[in-house]
Amino acid sequence: MNNLIKNTLLFFLLPILTIGQIKSVTSQDGKLLLNFYIDQGIPSYSVEYNKKVLVEKSPLGLVTNHGDFSKGMTFQSAKENTIDEKYELEKIKVSSVHYQAKEIILTLMNEKKQHIDFIFRVNNNDVAFKYSLPQEDETACCVVEKEISAFNFPQNTTTFLTPQATPMIGWMRTKPSYEEEYVADEPVGTPSKYGEGYTFPALFHVANNGWALVSETGVNSSYCGSHLSDGIKDGVYSIAFPNPKENNGNGTAQPAMSLPGETPWRTITVGDNLKPIVETTVPFDLVKPLYEPSQKYKYGRSTWSWIMWQDNSINYEDQVKYIDLASTMGYEYVLIDGLWDKQIGQDRLPDLFKYAQSKGVDVFLWYNSNGYSNDAPQGAKYRMNNSIARKKEMKWLKSHGVKGLKVDFFGGDKQETIKLYEDILSDANEYGLMIIFHGCTLPRGWEKMYPNYVSSEAVLASENLIFTQHANDNEAYNASLHPFIRNAVGSMEFGPVLLNKRHNKTNDGGQTRKTGDVFQLATSVLFQSSVQMFAIAPNNLQDAPSFAIDFMKNVPTTWDETRFIEGYPGKYCLLARRHNDKWYVVGINATKEPLKLKVNLPMLAGKDASYYSDEKGNKPEMKNIKINKNGEVSLTIQPNGGVILLN
Repeated sequence: MNNLIKNTLLFFLLPILTIGQIKSVTSQDGKLLLNFYIDQGIPSYSVEYNKKVLVEKSPLGLVTNHGDFSKGMTFQSAKENTIDEKYELEKIKVSSVHYQAKEIILTLMNEKKQHIDFIFRVNNNDVAFKYSLPQEDETACCVVEKEISAFNFPQNTTTFLTPQATPMIGWMRTKPSYEEEYVADEPVGTPSKYGEGYTFPALFHVANNGWALVSETGVNSSYCGSHLSDGIKDGVYSIAFPNPKENNGNGTAQPAMSLPGETPWRTITVGDNLKPIVETTVPFDLVKPLYEPSQKYKYGRSTWSWIMWQDNSINYEDQVKYIDLASTMGYEYVLIDGLWDKQIGQDRLPDLFKYAQSKGVDVFLWYNSNGYSNDAPQGAKYRMNNSIARKKEMKWLKSHGVKGLKVDFFGGDKQETIKLYEDILSDANEYGLMIIFHGCTLPRGWEKMYPNYVSSEAVLASENLIFTQHANDNEAYNASLHPFIRNAVGSMEFGPVLLNKRHNKTNDGGQTRKTGDVFQLATSVLFQSSVQMFAIAPNNLQDAPSFAIDFMKNVPTTWDETRFIEGYPGKYCLLARRHNDKWYVVGINATKEPLKLKVNLPMLAGKDASYYSDEKGNKPEMKNIKINKNGEVSLTIQPNGGVILLN
């Protein structure tokens, strides 16, 4: 029957394909197949790639207080569209995207004769779906009590997942904050650490069949953020709403929507290798900007005293030192972190702003988002969670030329918290301010939806290297995961490049770094964020290799193109990014043995290149080499080490 479909239908479909099968959609290249079924009134779908099943029959539907759209369903009609769009977006992994997909809108009716649209998009490596509810009577709103959507993986699947944290645990009751550890290659259906399921994105390896990355996009104030439930032994993971105890118990866990209304998109990126996973743009392909930018925002590099010098550095004199460091490095920004309200004082800040501006450096300023969500004590507080206070503060910031804010400590994924994110972004745009979020949820298409949005942490980031030796011992392992999972779906504000050997102000105490200098340099490219808060310190101008400082003076933060070369999550990663006409090829090794690779780099074929490497004992070296005309290069990456090639 599949051959019949391919040979006789250019676009879609037969009225009835198999028993229960209603529609089938094939990607433009013919490799990806989406099937939609209704069996005894229950809707479901499956996904194949290269004739191999990646997602087995999985349930679909919504249960609302207005009606049940998960059972007793009958097929009514189908509408087909071709999507062909181009867009430019400077702050993601590529600057120019041509999105082509097939769309099918399936209208179903439940036993109460209420209608719902199941909307699917299919392109060569992505499947996306969402639900749309019309207004059919006087009912103008509804509560979504449960989303039935699930992802059913074959038994031979292993997972790369990070657990959703229990609400109100951790430091000062700040979790969940998307800062848990990943477990690689775990058997499908393994219970999560906290019993709360798993956060998006979620990576699945179906042995001998391929890979699937599951996430969501298009989440705004009209819905909550979701995650995956614990998987059952059969390999089924369902959409789960926030725990009611998030946000200190305030706000509802179930989203409410006006009618007509739509849910966010659920996305599945698939392939027989990891290249489509790393290079996907589906989180941005499916969404539209929600407002116009008030100005053109400028991205770039920043220094940041807190990461290495910690709380006591948030004083006027130490901030001057980091402003001077930013100026010396040619960086666009300095971040003045938390506690500035007490340790510098708001009255003195304008003088500090003026000093930075006199050195050609603009300012990001830290704020605590907190109201009643958790107990995080750092100031400035109570200025971002209230619209009146927020607008007053932002007006003051604009008057002094501040360019951006880093807002920390959010309380979960409830709809009211998503609304807080959106309100901060929308208000900030009116005052010409860019926004970075920390202690926060995953961004879900926000780079495109909100023009002044920059990046989110939502990862076990560099601050943990300061806090624990365990994080340093596992730094390479964690770094080798992010391009395949967290950073594949959104900008990641990690705060990379720690060139101190010891993580303290004087480079002689605290935690010990286990990775090489070139490894650290490589993370400036490996981790994608259009504004990077680098963890270099003033002493690195003297104690780091001069070629490392020269590299950090010139590394960009925006990319025109990204190409995955090879790798395996938790073991190693080699990828290339292009800024204008300059290619940066970076690799890191998380294994315990030297990694010897022979790779083809056509972007560097026949060119002179600078070659950076951590040699034995992680001794950093830099030399100039000539790439042969066929682009073949032999590389050796030491354990906990890195390599960089750039033309």
